[in-house]
Amino acid sequence: MLQHITIPRGPIELAADLHLPDDDAAPRRAVVLSTPGSSVKEQIGANYAARLAARGIAALVFDPAHQGRSGGEPRDLEDPYRRSEDISYAIDALGAVPGIDPGRIGVLGICAGGSYAVHAARTDHRIRAVGTVVPSDIGAAFRGFQPDGPAAALDGLAKSRAEEARTGEPARVAWLPDTLADAEALGVTDVDTLQAITYYRTERGGNEHSTNRRLTRSDALLLGFDAFHLVDQLMTQPLQVVLAGRRGTTGSYESGMRLWGLAPNPVDLMVIEGAGHYEMYDEPEYVDAAVDRLVGFYSDNL
Repeated sequence: MLQHITIPRGPIELAADLHLPDDDAAPRRAVVLSTPGSSVKEQIGANYAARLAARGIAALVFDPAHQGRSGGEPRDLEDPYRRSEDISYAIDALGAVPGIDPGRIGVLGICAGGSYAVHAARTDHRIRAVGTVVPSDIGAAFRGFQPDGPAAALDGLAKSRAEEARTGEPARVAWLPDTLADAEALGVTDVDTLQAITYYRTERGGNEHSTNRRLTRSDALLLGFDAFHLVDQLMTQPLQVVLAGRRGTTGSYESGMRLWGLAPNPVDLMVIEGAGHYEMYDEPEYVDAAVDRLVGFYSDNL
């Protein structure tokens, strides 16, 4: 059963979908999903939320502030601190839903959503269990992507922000080439990037509310973000890490293993052999395997 709800977030509202099991069991455990960068709730989050609900766990997936059908200006902002805070607002709303046990709420972070889920869980201990699938330390990833280093990138972003203030025209960049043809023209051959385009920019996983655009000012915030800061001291909740066995250029395998090593209470580590990062988004064989393991983790720890 699917319910469309809104989550109050100060002066704006977040658009959300609550996936509920068909049975009437209550009070029930629930999970808030934190989705990858650039994605909306109908994409990867829905793939996991629907499966969790079918296995008896309520699952709430939402569009981040400034993105999708959620409110917030300017549009296309990827602010890692606000994205982490979105999760706490989602827990506020979920805890008030009839039939949901506010003492049995967990979080599931996928890709960059893993960064935000971990960052939120460190200081919001209403989150009782932390699940992650191909978690990316988004700040470390962005710092590693800069050919001249992150400090030089920040110098360039400072000039861009100054120009934006002067003209009043916000600058945007694409998360990915818009088409495979564009990728070919740019000489892109990396398997992970091509799989990302095949998911996000085709009928397979594309959604009209996922713009594939990021406000350029976001990048300065991302470059300074440390998702795992103080995890070893503050994130005492049980942790599940699910990784794709085929290591690629996303860095999620390395990030997941680093998180596993830092966490005070690591409970279960799963590596799905043969899977690539983006194949964990919607390939039934791999998603079903991950959800099977996650259901056991949440059942034991919520």
